[in-house]
Amino acid sequence: MENLLPSVYVETSIVSYLSARESGSLLGAAHQLVTRRWWDRRNLYRCFVSDVVIRECRAGDPTAALRRLDSVREFSSLAINERAIEIAESLLALGIVPKKAAEDALHVAIATAHGMDFLLTWNCRHIANPVIQARTAAHLESIGLLLPFICTPEELLGEENE
Repeated sequence: MENLLPSVYVETSIVSYLSARESGSLLGAAHQLVTRRWWDRRNLYRCFVSDVVIRECRAGDPTAALRRLDSVREFSSLAINERAIEIAESLLALGIVPKKAAEDALHVAIATAHGMDFLLTWNCRHIANPVIQARTAAHLESIGLLLPFICTPEELLGEENE
């Protein structure tokens, strides 16, 4: 039964919103609330992270880092394999993802290389960006790969968020 559950690559921005102090901004607070609602339903998915997520979770304030790492300890970690590195390098070389966002390209590449159904993120600059997604999907299709559906927790909750 478990293998019938959709797979989700949980990108670092999700963990950050989940474990951060209450945001003072309206948008930040809304993202935190929706993230918590999705988190409460994470058992409906097979959730994964990667060494990139773990490394990013470790960065910064040690107390906050421990909260972030504790949040994802139950998830399996996907390897940064040769295929993922090739995909990330091609996204950067083709200018689809800016070189300054190499880690973001790696998140997309890892999720793609491991055949994830979804990539869950709040990073709308370089990951959940429709222009970048379209270019990434076209490139991946040209090399026989499928881009996971990239979405925010709000989108993945759908009607359950109302």
